[in-house]
Amino acid sequence: MNVVIFGKGFGKPRQLSLSGPSVGFAAGAIALVVMAAGFAGGYVYSSNTGSGVSTSELSELTGALDAQRENIADIRQGNEDTLDALAIRIAQMNARIIRLDAVGRRLTEMADIDADEFNFDSAPAMGGPEEPMAAGSNIAVPEVLDAMTSLSYQLTNRESQLDVLESVLMNQNLSERVYPQGRPVKSGWLSSYFGKRTDPFTGKPANHTGIDFAGKHGDEIVAVADGVVSWSGDRYGYGVMVEITHGNGFATRYAHNSENLVAVGDEVKKGQVVALMGKTGRATGPNLHFEVLRNGSRVNPVSFIRNSSK
Repeated sequence: MNVVIFGKGFGKPRQLSLSGPSVGFAAGAIALVVMAAGFAGGYVYSSNTGSGVSTSELSELTGALDAQRENIADIRQGNEDTLDALAIRIAQMNARIIRLDAVGRRLTEMADIDADEFNFDSAPAMGGPEEPMAAGSNIAVPEVLDAMTSLSYQLTNRESQLDVLESVLMNQNLSERVYPQGRPVKSGWLSSYFGKRTDPFTGKPANHTGIDFAGKHGDEIVAVADGVVSWSGDRYGYGVMVEITHGNGFATRYAHNSENLVAVGDEVKKGQVVALMGKTGRATGPNLHFEVLRNGSRVNPVSFIRNSSK
């Protein structure tokens, strides 16, 4: 196959022979050039006109999207940290509230307050109509933190006040426990008063340094206040005697016992049986000789017995 090419630049017509292997190679080269040119043209056209977004604009959008992702991740981490901090603060405040409830129950018992009036095991009673909140009044996290901080300060203040009140009540209770009050016998009757009397052995006027309770042999004798046993044994004129030191300058004596049930150094509680009634020492029959000492001086025990009934 022959192809004749005419053109001004050629001077005279030229003839090409399209036969043999060269023909296939030339045709393939031309096809590749045409395809490459078409692909390049399509790409340029698509970049500039087809999508409406240039390569530089696409790069900027991708960078902005990555920045937003990082910002969202930071916000999410910040929220998680805030929730963790709130959980820790709430746990701390809950522990303090439990402690305050325990102190409140203890003070209720110490002050002998009606448990139904101050029941720390149940939520306090509340009431009143509900008013809708204004639009846009939702509480933000910083406001919650401020409110919790203020509540924490209030809890600290209440804890201090309750601690002081508990200390006062405990001191009052301790003072009542060590102050001699009540009858030193569970049964029997007052047979001799404090002060001047006729001595039952000599018949002459004498000074009686305590009061006597007559009863039966073996009747129980009880401590009238908390204290520590400072004497337990025989003593001239008293027979078998128990002496208890209570503190604050007070001491009591229980004499003529048939048997002592406590030893020196024992701690005793108010109402505890410390001896059994007898007639040891200078006694005409089974009785308890009871004395109250204040700062080493014997005083009339009747006033302490009467005070216990008020």
